[in-house]
Amino acid sequence: MAENDEYVPDFDISRPTIARVYDAILGGKDNFAADREGAAAYMKYVPNAKDVALDNRAGLKKGVEYMARKGIDQFLDIGAGLPTMENTHQIAQAINPDAKVVYVDNDPIVLAHGRALLATNKSTTIVTADLRDPQSILDNEEVQAALDFTRPIGLMVVGLHMHFHDDEQPDEWVRVLMDACPSGSYLLITDFVDTGEPLQKAIEQAGLESLGNGWIRTPERIREHFLGLPLVDDKLEFIPRWFPGEPDREVPAVEDLEPWHKIMMGGIAYKA
Repeated sequence: MAENDEYVPDFDISRPTIARVYDAILGGKDNFAADREGAAAYMKYVPNAKDVALDNRAGLKKGVEYMARKGIDQFLDIGAGLPTMENTHQIAQAINPDAKVVYVDNDPIVLAHGRALLATNKSTTIVTADLRDPQSILDNEEVQAALDFTRPIGLMVVGLHMHFHDDEQPDEWVRVLMDACPSGSYLLITDFVDTGEPLQKAIEQAGLESLGNGWIRTPERIREHFLGLPLVDDKLEFIPRWFPGEPDREVPAVEDLEPWHKIMMGGIAYKA
């Protein structure tokens, strides 16, 4: 952890943020009135919004477990959000107690709450930075101290792309980070998908009303997030059907999924 653990940054509670709205949807306590209003907008359009958020967490868990079992012991979790159930460090360190995790989020409240929670976990670091400025993440002294960029890294951009319009070219920000990761690294992504389901459009409307962002994308467009790297099992899939490393596993048919289970897709790419 940093030497200034006692530092608690200022933050604006009058406007909703991604991390705090997500926390409110999950029933957490680290949010304010504006965030709860944002969560209510999601619930208005998608009453099962909490299940969608839980799908996202399930995608994170599956991805981290896969990478840890493949020997990844360094994780860079971008847009990590507020601590909730089964966070990246808990999942990774359950498999490898020596795994190192760096959380990055642009919401200062994540730093304030996370550092208090992780005060005794010396293998986990939280920094305030923004994916829009990827070089600042790579140049961050705490990131450099925690991660060895000469060894494979699990780069995670979970539930984040939807908050950036394609005009912002978010794939290029991720490319800067992935270019800094050596061969043997992985890229884990989950995103809102557009396969023509009405509830997918509903969650886009909810996001635009709540946060001013939250765009859905076709599976073909989401595959482009992986920067041309090959996907594990060649699969981008709805989270309940996605089990990386288990291509022959029996999974529910798409038509048997509840509508809210067809909002998030996940995938992992490997950098050879």
